[in-house]
Amino acid sequence: MNPRKLAKVLTSEHYFQAQKFVGTFHLEQIRLARTPKEAAKMGRERSRPLRQDWEQVKDGIMKKAVLRKFKTHTDIREILLNTDDQEIVENSPIDYYWGCGADGSGKNMLGIILMEVRDILRTDDDTKLGNVTVK
Repeated sequence: MNPRKLAKVLTSEHYFQAQKFVGTFHLEQIRLARTPKEAAKMGRERSRPLRQDWEQVKDGIMKKAVLRKFKTHTDIREILLNTDDQEIVENSPIDYYWGCGADGSGKNMLGIILMEVRDILRTDDDTKLGNVTVK
């Protein structure tokens, strides 16, 4: 999916799940899902063939989706920026990759990405004065 088409996707969940199936009709089916929950369910169906490089690209795709979400929505951007330098943990007892897992041993990749996005947003905010960007 072309980054320009990202704006035509309903949510970051739609975008992330659809990216698993670039070059197939599954991408469009997921992009058109009525809700983020439906898009997630469709993206997790193992009857759909994942792109071969998914494990190599999924973190970058998640980061792009999260960054767009927080750049678009000022209310949640402020919440994220107000976490200062605190560690962010995706408290998911069932997800050992994106979350911390039941025992805290998970990779917490979503938390790591949120902290990276926070740093990017902080840098962006520090270099902008109103509508003027300082170079």
